Amino acid sequence: MTEQLKTARQWHVLLVDDNAELAQTYRELLEAFDYRVTTAGDGQPALKFIVENEVDAIVCDLSMPHMEGDEFYEAARRARPEVARRFIFLTGHMNNPRFDPFLKRENLRVLYKPVPMANLLEALKTLLAETAGK
Repeated sequence: MTEQLKTARQWHVLLVDDNAELAQTYRELLEAFDYRVTTAGDGQPALKFIVENEVDAIVCDLSMPHMEGDEFYEAARRARPEVARRFIFLTGHMNNPRFDPFLKRENLRVLYKPVPMANLLEALKTLLAETAGK
């Protein structure tokens, strides 16, 4: 467990969610596991951030004002193609006709709210193992 925490310390997670309270909760929990976390309340500031900074993973809500999660993903993929496989989406809407075709077409990871912290940590661990060095 100590080795896992030492390794996790290097991972930078961008957390994009318009629910400030939920984002703060996720941030505190991820930081407790030694992840470095940057938050954005919407896709627009998140896009600006990833254009200017390196991130190892992006945890992103699907339903947000101004720029929905799928719109942010598409813009991020155009700006930095290598980040496309670094997304984990969060949503409270299972079988949503607005987002399901997108998630299936892109074969993206999605977790349904409320997301148990163990599930988020496991999804991050898997994603980071798959994308390390890419």
